[in-house]
Amino acid sequence: MSTTVLAVGAWLKNAACLVLRGQPHWSPVHGDLSDPAACEALEQSVQALLRQAVAAGAPVRAIAHDLHPDFFSTQLAIATAEALGVPAVGVQHHHAHLAAVVAEHGIDGPVVGLALDGVGLGTDGTPWGGELLWLDGARWERLGHLRPLALPGGDRAAREPWRMAASALHALGQGDQIVSRFGPAVGEAVAVGVRQMLDKNLNCPATSSAGRWFDAAAGALGLCLHQRDEAQAAIALEQAATRAWTRHATLTPLPGAVVGADGVIDLRPVLAQLFDAPDADAAAAGFHLAMADALADALIAAAHARGTRTAALGGGCFFNRILRERVEQRLTSARLTVVQTGAKGCGDAGLAIGQAWVAAQTLAPSQQPSVEETLSCA
Repeated sequence: MSTTVLAVGAWLKNAACLVLRGQPHWSPVHGDLSDPAACEALEQSVQALLRQAVAAGAPVRAIAHDLHPDFFSTQLAIATAEALGVPAVGVQHHHAHLAAVVAEHGIDGPVVGLALDGVGLGTDGTPWGGELLWLDGARWERLGHLRPLALPGGDRAAREPWRMAASALHALGQGDQIVSRFGPAVGEAVAVGVRQMLDKNLNCPATSSAGRWFDAAAGALGLCLHQRDEAQAAIALEQAATRAWTRHATLTPLPGAVVGADGVIDLRPVLAQLFDAPDADAAAAGFHLAMADALADALIAAAHARGTRTAALGGGCFFNRILRERVEQRLTSARLTVVQTGAKGCGDAGLAIGQAWVAAQTLAPSQQPSVEETLSCA
């Protein structure tokens, strides 16, 4: 990556990255861009990195950003690119997660990978987060994803895992149980309102997010109904699964996961078993294993179909040790080479280098972007 590119990072845990003569130069982590102070810090970092590039005699040739048009980082990138007279390159969030792995390991050639996190805007305008992608230079393709779940109440569903559990019940054709199961804990009127939203599909955007599937599982098991902190439900679910391993020598995946020919991974039959599970800890472990195995099976099939032996793992859900180790075990058993991010971690704080890598590849004259790449740069 010889082209000098500046990337402005993600919305959460924002950090910018300047790639100068093939070496990354990072800003501090600014935090979430919902905080005006973080926005101001990002703007200052962008100017500092631009000055660094000029001082090195290698001015920035492009500025990379997320696809979401309303992010402060996107607007800053576009305004700065216009002022400099260089392209602003939009990069899909999960593409950037896997590109960060490719960039860090210096991989040349096709890769299939899983990008699992809470949310990122997809090229179809919906929130993604459980993605199976193929990458080769500037080209990329979405090969599969977790079956979307409705978000009753939109962003509020990400803060209240019981809503995701209610969404799963509705998707299972058991919406009539929402009020009886969750009304005593959250209030009958609120539970009735959520059921009505789901029935009428009002304010219920669909997401393929792995994070929201973890929320649904935690809500179904009663481990976490409301989140005060980021990933609280997912952490509670992992802790429950870890407790199960201290009590059981052997645990097996819950049955029922389906990997469709269209690449859609359906965990509804697995999640259905959580609502009345006699042992919440063992059920949490079984859910982890079922999800990991289904995702790994989908990736293995994609690797064989695309003729590649390299599998990349990215996105904040891979902070989950059980998920990460199980997926890696399944992939290495299938004789795939597994690559993951290093010092910057798998989450959004290390995303910018992936954005920069994609932008540099897009500018390379030998690269012909795919349909998705063309959409992401629009």
